[in-house]
Amino acid sequence: MMLDFTVNLNSLGFECGLSENEKEFIFLRARANGLTVCGCVHAAFLCKLAYSLSIGLPRQIEDIDMVLLPSNISKKGKGLTVGVLGGGHIGKQLVQVLLEKNGLKPSQINISSRRPETLEEFVKRGIMCYFDNQRLVAWADVLFLCCLPSHLPKVCAELQSHLPKHCLVYSFLSAVPLNRLAQLLGHSFILKPQYEFVACDSVNMWLSRGHVTAALKDPEVIDASCPLAMRGGLCLDPKWLFGLLYSLLNMCTAANVGSAEALGLINELFQLKGPGTVAFILNNFVHSSYASSLTPDESFPWINLVDVQSKETPLSCFISRNNSMQGCLSALYNSVMVDPLKGKKEPGKPKDGTLSVITPSHCKKSDFV
Repeated sequence: MMLDFTVNLNSLGFECGLSENEKEFIFLRARANGLTVCGCVHAAFLCKLAYSLSIGLPRQIEDIDMVLLPSNISKKGKGLTVGVLGGGHIGKQLVQVLLEKNGLKPSQINISSRRPETLEEFVKRGIMCYFDNQRLVAWADVLFLCCLPSHLPKVCAELQSHLPKHCLVYSFLSAVPLNRLAQLLGHSFILKPQYEFVACDSVNMWLSRGHVTAALKDPEVIDASCPLAMRGGLCLDPKWLFGLLYSLLNMCTAANVGSAEALGLINELFQLKGPGTVAFILNNFVHSSYASSLTPDESFPWINLVDVQSKETPLSCFISRNNSMQGCLSALYNSVMVDPLKGKKEPGKPKDGTLSVITPSHCKKSDFV
């Protein structure tokens, strides 16, 4: 039996070689780990919802893909297809999380990287790895941008005329504003989480769980990453959640699903049925004047996600004012992301006992739809 003689030897630890002044900045490592963990788990939550929704959608989306795909690219099988552009630190950890937390098959994930030879571990698991960004976006339903900010202008110039309208772009590039990214891509179906740091004493929780996939097996970490009630010194702009909901609605629109069926699918997806729950209705997504003219068989209009994440919408006003809906959304997040073998906690409640970080103030009527 091999023993690790370095265990508990503080002289070999990271902090041992730091001066007292340098040790004051150790919390930055915890913040960086927290951003990586939360970024990956929130992306996985989106994929889990999109994958579940795709099972209930008709196959029109796949038919569209087959028309758009070049003859040398095949899209075999059913279900969500996920492209990861960038095979660096974030890209690799994201793929690990998608495989372990989402139940996606390797055939549902492709990676485009400048150095595909460094991704042998994923190739062995059956994931297609190559360096062809245009091929990736033509194939993917959801595209994760994990490249370096310095590479973005070239990447966007390469993708601009090849992005299908229904391809959801999810950006991990925190340094690039959403409006700028939309301009570079010529694309509005983009979701970008916006994280902020807040002072707290529990930031080191992100350091104690090791690798991202190991951390996400801990119910405490999942609970701390709940989008509506984050802990550990991080908070997420709630407009990310509104954008996520509208992105699911757009997926229904892309599949030519009527508004009544789309609402039914989303309510079923979020388990908004039965006593004690509040279901979504037409007026929660579009203004009443538009909702009154929308027939049950008519699809929702295509929603500009850039507007959703920069303006107030009927959905943002509804969720901001409805504690019951916030509780349902937090409960779903916890239930689908916690490993069932690890048990479940009461979801989404920070230490002060309140549920939501969303406030309904200044929810003016917008020009949305």
